[in-house]
Amino acid sequence: MATLILEDGSSFRGRPFGAHVSVSGEVVFQTGMVGYPEALSDPSYRRQLLTLTYPLVGNYGVPGDEEGPFGLSRWFESSRIHAAALIVGELTERPSHWSAAKSLDQWLQEHGVPGLQGVDTRRLTKKIREKGTMLGKLVLDQTPSDDVPFENPDQRNLVQEVSMKVTIGGVRITVVDCGIKFNQIRCLAQRGPRPHPVPSLPDFDGLFISNGPGDPRFCQTTIENLRAVVCVENPKPVFGICLGHQLLALLIGAKTYKMKYGNRGHNQPCLHHGTGRCFITSQNHGFAVDAGTLPPDWSVLFTNANDQTNEGIVHQSKPLFSVQFHPEHMAGPTDLVGLFDVFLDTVRRPRKVLILGSGGLSIGQAGEFDYSGSQAIKALKEENIQTVLINPNIATVQTSKGLADKVYFLPITPDYVVQVIKNERPDGVLLTFGGQTALNCGVELTKMGVLDKYGVRVLGTPVSSIEMTEDRKVFVEKMEEIGEHVAPSEAALSVEQAVAAAERLGYPVLVRSAFALGGLGSGFANSREELTALATAAFAHTSQVLVDKSLKGWKEIEYEVVRDAYDNCITVCNMENVDPLGIHTGESIVVAPSQTLNDHEYHLLRRTAIKVIRHLGIVGECNIQYALNPESDQYYIIEVNARLSRSSALASKATGFPLAYVAAKLGLGIPLPELRNSVTGSTTANFEPSLDYCVVKVPRWDLSKFLRVSTHIGSSMKSVGEVMAIGRSFEEAFQKALRMVDENCVGFDHTIKPVSEQELQTPTDKRIFVLAAALRSGYTVEKLYQLTKIDRWFLHKMKNIADHERLLETFNQSAMPPEVMLKAKQLGFSDKQIALALAVRKLRRDWSILPAVKQIDTVAAEWPAQTNYLYLTYHGAEDDLGFGEPHVMVIGSGVYRIGSSVEFDWCAVGCITELRKMGYKTIMVNYNPETVSTDYDMCDRLYFDEISFEVVMDIYERENPEGVILSMGGQLPNNIAMALHRQQCRILGTSPEFIDCAENRFKFSRMLDTIGISQPQWKELSETESAVKFCEKVGYPCLVRPSYVLSGAAMNVAYGDGDLEKFLSNAVAVSREHPVVISKFIQEAKEIDVDAVACDGVVVAIAVSEHVENAGVHSGDATLVTPPQDLNQKTMDRIRTIVHAIGQELQVTGPFNLQLIAKDDQLKVIECNVRVSRSFPFVSKTLGVDLVAVATRAIMGEEVEPVGLMRGKGIVGVKVPQFSFSRLAGADVVLGVEMTSTGEVACFGENRYEAYLKAMLSTGFKIPKKNILLSIGSYKLLPTVQALEAMGYDLYATRCRAVTRLRAALQVTAVDWPFEEDGECSTKEKQRSIMNYLEENRFDLVINLSMRNSGGRRLSSFVTKGYRTRRLAVDYSVPLIIDIKCTKLFVQSASRCLASSHRHPPRLASPFLASPCVISSRSALPYRGSSRHRPPRFASTCLALPYLALPYLASPRLTLPCLTLPCLALPYPCLALPRLTSPRPTLPCLTLSLPRLASPHLALPCLTLPYLASPCLASLHLALPCLTLPCLVLPYLASPRLTLPHFTLPRLTLSLPRLTLSLPRLALPRLASPCHVSHYLTSPCLTSPHLALPHPTLPYLASPHLASPCLALPHLALPHLALPHLSLPHITSPCHASPYLASPYLTLPRLALPCLTLPCLD
Repeated sequence: MATLILEDGSSFRGRPFGAHVSVSGEVVFQTGMVGYPEALSDPSYRRQLLTLTYPLVGNYGVPGDEEGPFGLSRWFESSRIHAAALIVGELTERPSHWSAAKSLDQWLQEHGVPGLQGVDTRRLTKKIREKGTMLGKLVLDQTPSDDVPFENPDQRNLVQEVSMKVTIGGVRITVVDCGIKFNQIRCLAQRGPRPHPVPSLPDFDGLFISNGPGDPRFCQTTIENLRAVVCVENPKPVFGICLGHQLLALLIGAKTYKMKYGNRGHNQPCLHHGTGRCFITSQNHGFAVDAGTLPPDWSVLFTNANDQTNEGIVHQSKPLFSVQFHPEHMAGPTDLVGLFDVFLDTVRRPRKVLILGSGGLSIGQAGEFDYSGSQAIKALKEENIQTVLINPNIATVQTSKGLADKVYFLPITPDYVVQVIKNERPDGVLLTFGGQTALNCGVELTKMGVLDKYGVRVLGTPVSSIEMTEDRKVFVEKMEEIGEHVAPSEAALSVEQAVAAAERLGYPVLVRSAFALGGLGSGFANSREELTALATAAFAHTSQVLVDKSLKGWKEIEYEVVRDAYDNCITVCNMENVDPLGIHTGESIVVAPSQTLNDHEYHLLRRTAIKVIRHLGIVGECNIQYALNPESDQYYIIEVNARLSRSSALASKATGFPLAYVAAKLGLGIPLPELRNSVTGSTTANFEPSLDYCVVKVPRWDLSKFLRVSTHIGSSMKSVGEVMAIGRSFEEAFQKALRMVDENCVGFDHTIKPVSEQELQTPTDKRIFVLAAALRSGYTVEKLYQLTKIDRWFLHKMKNIADHERLLETFNQSAMPPEVMLKAKQLGFSDKQIALALAVRKLRRDWSILPAVKQIDTVAAEWPAQTNYLYLTYHGAEDDLGFGEPHVMVIGSGVYRIGSSVEFDWCAVGCITELRKMGYKTIMVNYNPETVSTDYDMCDRLYFDEISFEVVMDIYERENPEGVILSMGGQLPNNIAMALHRQQCRILGTSPEFIDCAENRFKFSRMLDTIGISQPQWKELSETESAVKFCEKVGYPCLVRPSYVLSGAAMNVAYGDGDLEKFLSNAVAVSREHPVVISKFIQEAKEIDVDAVACDGVVVAIAVSEHVENAGVHSGDATLVTPPQDLNQKTMDRIRTIVHAIGQELQVTGPFNLQLIAKDDQLKVIECNVRVSRSFPFVSKTLGVDLVAVATRAIMGEEVEPVGLMRGKGIVGVKVPQFSFSRLAGADVVLGVEMTSTGEVACFGENRYEAYLKAMLSTGFKIPKKNILLSIGSYKLLPTVQALEAMGYDLYATRCRAVTRLRAALQVTAVDWPFEEDGECSTKEKQRSIMNYLEENRFDLVINLSMRNSGGRRLSSFVTKGYRTRRLAVDYSVPLIIDIKCTKLFVQSASRCLASSHRHPPRLASPFLASPCVISSRSALPYRGSSRHRPPRFASTCLALPYLALPYLASPRLTLPCLTLPCLALPYPCLALPRLTSPRPTLPCLTLSLPRLASPHLALPCLTLPYLASPCLASLHLALPCLTLPCLVLPYLASPRLTLPHFTLPRLTLSLPRLTLSLPRLALPRLASPCHVSHYLTSPCLTSPHLALPHPTLPYLASPHLASPCLALPHLALPHLALPHLSLPHITSPCHASPYLASPYLTLPRLALPCLTLPCLD
């Protein structure tokens, strides 16, 4: 027998079992009815005498100790029994269970643990309950009681006894082991992390603190270690259980206490704070946390429903929480095992996220994705997540330095994205911020298994949900599951299936491409023939075509919906299309909020939207579109876009709710209610904005720039941009928007288009003006409704405008009553509409008819808001805010159009960013909802309003800013420069008079003649007759050039008198107030772009880009290369001279752009823009210097150091245009002097070939695999075609003389045109026509070179074969090249860069990304990071002699006590040191003993010698036929032996003892005397035309310690030196001779280097 003796003297007799030993400890009870093996092996019961309240124990025996998953025991919670003894009512001697390997008695004996049975456990439990836990001892009868003392386990550090002595870590989870149960490890491991022992606390993503026994106050060392991890600003996620809960409470300053008897059982109810739900939990603890001692930023998470003790705590904002119970069960219930998922979901918040951009801007996919991507990057950076962006669109803000951590300018194709994933190893990827391009790429990567392979999680909406919305058949099925209906529709996989579907649905039908953006390849078909044509074209772009029953004439309604991972769901904005269904929403005028829905319809569609989005499982932001019957509440769902869209950007700007920012946060798993409304700053983001204004969006079309294009608008997008206007009435916002779209439009103008019922029924891009004319002509609203199906409400509002216009015409200014003018302003009339602008402006001011400034605050003024988001309205009695603080006002770029796109927004954003860095408060004026500049947090005040003289002046008079910057927004701000200047507006930067001198073609041409700079022969237009005489005199072709235009608007090449007359009338129409100039058009010349920055006329930065195409292709459509690869040093010098001369003449302060043409060794200037150009972002990012930042500092009067950029930084950038011809049905694919591209991309490479190929792939170009069609006219391309044949391509060519010559030399198959009309060809030959080949996808590339008359855009009266071939290639999605120079460059690039066997595109240069294709704010290429990220190294990406260049030679400690060069022979034609700078040189004795120093060209473009002080400067003989010092800075010149006895001009001879400097052409107009230090000598304005510097590269030579007491080079000859791979980790030798250095090509007889350390030379 044995006795259990308690410390109060009471005893319990029973029969012993298990091991026959006496023990002592704390007596506790446990109420579970099962689970004794788990309880006994639980480390939390260490040194406790465990009493089981259920009387029958051991029934199912004890299983064998077999290994389970993760290398853990399958049945037990640790490797041993931790309880000191077991006390039960009755022990089963013969257990019965399939898993039993032994009895409980046997198991206890094996582990040396005693047991006691036959005890009244209920009596024992009641005693403990009444008196609390007590010490006790189990004493065998043969053992004296006094020999077994009472032992209090709370006095021992039990954690130390039970811990495994190592930290258990997962992949990134670290477990602090205080006595961990195996099942806690299982719960973690089952969810991903694999446990393994580690010797110390490793780097981790999440910390788990386990359960354990005893008093937590004994774990002070553990608490201190945890405090270092938890009590920091941004702690990693922490989850504690049981003892871990108590330890977390202690380290944050709370207190714990000893419970009376503790909670030990499997049925403890715990209440969750917040939801009030009660969960049954398993517990085993004798200590508790005092909830009353929690710090203020901590909350109670769970409370015991029985005794009200604390069961869990959580931090209010940080990822820290713990629970007292055991959610991992074993033994016990599993109600809250999901807490492990909560913990790991928090841990799995990614550390590095890959963002896929949208690539080049195209119709249907424009700047809105720059805005959404930039917002996403900001949101991720706030969460301390590293961002990696892939986007080849170099003009975007999101690709700028300082936003994303790394930017890859690479094609967004699976091939390249896989390479980036391999190198970067991101944790997550965002697919919904880059339009359809990113979405399609992401879906493809998922199907390939790439994301799973590399463990990349799709953040936000799952790919499965994306596919549900993209695949029409699946989408219809999903909608049927919830009882919702889509428009009757069928999906087809072939033309035959599409025809059959249309027959079943009944004509008319709408044909759409699946997986496409902007309605690409869509249209309405009224017959089988129309359907066949549409479907054939659609299948060229997609594998699935959707055939919808036509719902033309129904209303189209959109809702923007946001949903988080916790099923919180809101609708942020609803919008109504003014145009009825049948016109793509991107083509339609859109109003927000909806105007013609009643409450029932509004909430019916809202309810449906939330139901649909929840059913699809979308997380983040999406858009749902409806067709609503105008005669009932019947509706159909058209589609759901499970990504950010154009409508998302519009909704964000319309409401002030940052949808993209919120969507990125939700993609990380952050609940919507936790996010703040960033506009009010006080309310939650889980709200639906209230609008107290009306928003109108109007699209912008540029169809006039395209030949043969249809002006009809429909289901396929053709618009290139859009504007958003805000007003307190529809009329006010509507007329504002019409003026925003086109600055030459005054509003709802009836004079622009005549009435045409045909055009009202079949809409065109100008239909809105046909409506104005119809209302003016007396058409009734009802008749217009029947013709247009535009809702009568909108037509009545338009009629209000037309009626008031009639009223205005009855007054002259003096007789007009003030109330009539006020009403006109409230209806959106501009001053110009009412009468002559300035007269009306004065009258309006006299009558105090002034606009009020109102805020957009998302809450309709219900809550206070400190928002900077503003607009002007005449429906206001007061301003919402005060004016007083000084600001700098920057005018944005306005609507995106061909010629003015995201690149100007990049410049505007760069300017306001730099201004804010300089400490200025900023005002931005812009109205484009797609831009980053109209983001609420980019500036201090954002005016979302017109960029017109009237509105800018209204804002200027209110704000009274320090000045206005016009030069960052492109052409639009420049156009109002003179008007603002006349009103004494403070214009910062170049004076408006000089802007006018550059913009006015006549003044500019006259200025060039005055200063002697060459230009093509020119004449100002006076009348047609004299223009014809001039053209006959100089000879056609001639160029017609209007003034003050962008993207070559109305610019054309005339090849004859007929062309001339037509083009002159167009140019005069475009440039009514400014002159038109005619100049000789020079053919087959090279065009050169120069971007520059000047300060008070002194140029401080020049970047040169060369065009690949010949002159005649607009610079926006041309392929640009920088730094130039084909210009020699002489040409570069002359460019520099011209830029300096024009900058000086125009007194430029800020940015400017020059365009020149070079032919026959002559340079001619063709244009100058005194503003930023579209190539500014390209040259800035390629050359590594932000020219906009430099220009901004110059404009604000800061001193700006000259920057040498003309030769680049060792990488080559190539910019390629992005065209959208596939969306413009019928448009001819030709290039000319008027721009047609919609966007651009750029990539980098070690040479132009690699960069060009990447850039081409970025536009959607595909590398041809087998067959190439040549249609090359009379061009001589034999070497190029031979190269294609050598690469293994099968060549086909159209029948012509050139092909006949090719066929004689090569294997070329002749094919017929698809429209041969002669009868010579057989039927069989006709079947193999070009059209047949294209339809069958037989051609992988078409090379079609049109007539030699480049630059022309003549519209032939007949359809040419070339036009048909080009159009067919575009319609069938076959890559097309139409320029001879681009053809040659592509073939050269392909032959050099492509792997011939597989024709894979070029790979990343190295696994370490030391490649020109990546720009990183944390790496050294091509932007130079801080020294913290770059150790001292000697690195070269390209070293090629005989051209030697040291662009950067910089050392803080460069000591040369004695430098002797007895004989130096440099056999190189060019020696260049573009920038030699040393902040602290020491030259005590500089002796230049150079008896033989001869160099035909010595160029030092930028030489800075801060201290030149030498008592002895002598040279026996120094002959330098041509010395060029563009920038010579000598701040301190002190020498007793430096004299200038002779000074002559124009030839300058500076005689030292034997020194002659011969400078044939030197202009120093400001040098007054020999004692005068000229302004020109401290700037890069001292130049010589004789300078050759073909290609230097050695980007960085930098060392903090470079010291040599004696450097002797008796004879140095370097005729050939090639160092492709040279590594010298450490050389320290007084006389070093290396077999690698001593080569036939390198002779160094004696090289003395006492200490030379080159850590890295690669």
